[in-house]
Amino acid sequence: MIDESLLDSPEGLAEADHRGLLRGAAEAGARVRTAARYAAEAGVHDLKPDGRPRAVLIAGPGAAATQTADLLGTLAGAGSPVARIAPTGVAPAAGALRWELPGWAGSVDLLLIATPDGTEPGLSLLSEQAYRRGCTVVAVAPARTPLADAVNGSHGLFVPMATAPYEQDEQEEPLASSAPGALWALLTPLLALLDRTGLLTAPPDALEKVADRLDRVAERCGPAIALYSNPAKNLAAELADALPVVWTEGTSAGPAGRRFAAALAELSGNPAVVAELPEALGVHSALLAGPLAARANPDDFFRDRVEELPALHTRVVLLRDRPIGSLTAAPAARELALSHDTPISELEPEEGGELETLAELIAVTDFAAVYLALTSGA
Repeated sequence: MIDESLLDSPEGLAEADHRGLLRGAAEAGARVRTAARYAAEAGVHDLKPDGRPRAVLIAGPGAAATQTADLLGTLAGAGSPVARIAPTGVAPAAGALRWELPGWAGSVDLLLIATPDGTEPGLSLLSEQAYRRGCTVVAVAPARTPLADAVNGSHGLFVPMATAPYEQDEQEEPLASSAPGALWALLTPLLALLDRTGLLTAPPDALEKVADRLDRVAERCGPAIALYSNPAKNLAAELADALPVVWTEGTSAGPAGRRFAAALAELSGNPAVVAELPEALGVHSALLAGPLAARANPDDFFRDRVEELPALHTRVVLLRDRPIGSLTAAPAARELALSHDTPISELEPEEGGELETLAELIAVTDFAAVYLALTSGA
């Protein structure tokens, strides 16, 4: 359950925000600009690659690295395969994780390392392994960390991660890997890099437009904006006591939906399921008709409910890019949801480039996940 009155109390939200989540969401645009500047200062714009890499390998811990790989793979399309190197280990602690290059990786491949920590010995060892194999290595991590030394020592390119002053100070709680600021700080320099390789299009002016779009979302979704006119607060309130069934349509919406589900789980402890249209209509049809359906009623209508928690029911969240032409499964999605009396929330970005629409979907759902976390006491 959430404290809905807290949604319209900026002071209460700030007091509950021990992890700096709201600041991270609000400062996403500034984080993109800072990260783009750091990338330029590191020499990314001066690179002259000899063609595209055969494959792009991405390594790093936690949700931020996973989502960075997902986003870059989606944006790059079929230009070059983009694959994440999953870590192994007995625990998710920085010192316990290890990464291993695939046996075929060599001099025509590109290794990207993205981490908000930088103290992982496994990533330093991976950088040295890539150097011995002849792979090009680029890393984004906090400055003055062991990984920075390892990458520079292996003749790789190191880009300092854009961090806020309050993240460098000791906080009440550690920064979550799904925190809004971490994603943009890691993703932005890698977008600039892959633009130089020709795998995707993200020139400096496009990144500036992303920052501007993130600023506009922060103005619409910030804590000072009332619930009735705030799309992120509205979505958080609608998802109270609900199981979000996230359906996505469009290239950019897919990774945005997967990030939203991961952020709900990590930040607020709320489960969610996610799938892409039109396949989602078959994959989740039984879920909408099962015991979690909105129309499902308790067996004993007259039992005492005074001490009973509200029942968890499904709610569809439809995230869409602006459709190209008339080929869309959205009408069928609405029809299926309504046929099972399942409420539906919809988010569709304003017109713009692919990076801008992706940024808007991520930003609104990031704010919603943060509000849900703060009002549920997570």
